[in-house]
Amino acid sequence: MTTGLVRVYLPATIAQLGPLRDRGPLSPPPMAHAVTPDLREWYAEGDEEELEYVAFTRAAQEALRLLRHSPEAKRRRVVISADVPPQTVKRLDRDLGSSLVEVAGPVPFEAIAAIHVDSADAEEAVAAAAAVVEEAVAGDPDAQFTVDGAEDHELEWYDPSELDQVSP
Repeated sequence: MTTGLVRVYLPATIAQLGPLRDRGPLSPPPMAHAVTPDLREWYAEGDEEELEYVAFTRAAQEALRLLRHSPEAKRRRVVISADVPPQTVKRLDRDLGSSLVEVAGPVPFEAIAAIHVDSADAEEAVAAAAAVVEEAVAGDPDAQFTVDGAEDHELEWYDPSELDQVSP
């Protein structure tokens, strides 16, 4: 990450990668995740890498929620890592441990650090998790078990220049 910038994790679907294929800006989702002061305070023992992993994992879960509300979307989680100016990032929740942020304005292609996408072998687990993610968030242990099954699949890492390798 470039000094002075904030790494944000933007949940998405494969279809939402379209503008990036043309090297255009990405409209950020209403909610993204980042290492916030609230997350640092909650997880005081964690180093920067662990804190970033927490924010990234939460963005991947948010991608499940996007999939739940987009039945036509390919059943793969997408998380876009981007480095943006701090003045474009607004904390949404001041609760202890929160990583929720909002990114103001479009994210230019040049700000994209990486694109993380599920592989095809994760589609069945992701589809099942997307169907019950709201119940998991509400505390249903069976639904959480299903969501955890999707989280067992590591998202593949792509450099922005490799976007054409991500099947639409």
